[in-house]
Amino acid sequence: MEEFKRLDRELIHKGSIIDYYKDTILVPNGNIVKWDFIGHKGAAAVVPITSEGKIVMVRQYRNALDRYTWEIPAGGLDTPEEPTKVAAKRELEEETGYKATTIEFLISVRTAVAFCNEKIDIYVALGLSKGVQNLDEDEFINVFEFSIEELMEMIFNGKIEDNKSISAILA
Repeated sequence: MEEFKRLDRELIHKGSIIDYYKDTILVPNGNIVKWDFIGHKGAAAVVPITSEGKIVMVRQYRNALDRYTWEIPAGGLDTPEEPTKVAAKRELEEETGYKATTIEFLISVRTAVAFCNEKIDIYVALGLSKGVQNLDEDEFINVFEFSIEELMEMIFNGKIEDNKSISAILA
């Protein structure tokens, strides 16, 4: 198997969500190359399913796309050591107001493997009871419920493009 060796990792910018690095890599043919690397502390997401079998989705503005998106509730870990199940439960309650009696692991996804190490553990939440959203001061989230058939149509007609949401719904 071909060998790659990281010779250096230089922090270019420390952000509130990600850290941006410039890596120096020795590639198998002996050349030395510079690659971008985005460090992320991880995230958790949740597929909330109501007693009627509907999936709770959130609609929120995303600056990177300059538009609103449809997503499952999700958020970053408070620390890299935080259990993702704890973060999934927190994000469910904060973003939707729902509490769950059961949260079970579903799948893990890597969001952009070419340049970022972000890993999102996704859970299924059952036994939902409605409460009140507890949004951060910069969050403006609307909550909706959809059937799996409606969500599949939204995926295949391009209304849902978020990879964690697509992966979770298909799983």
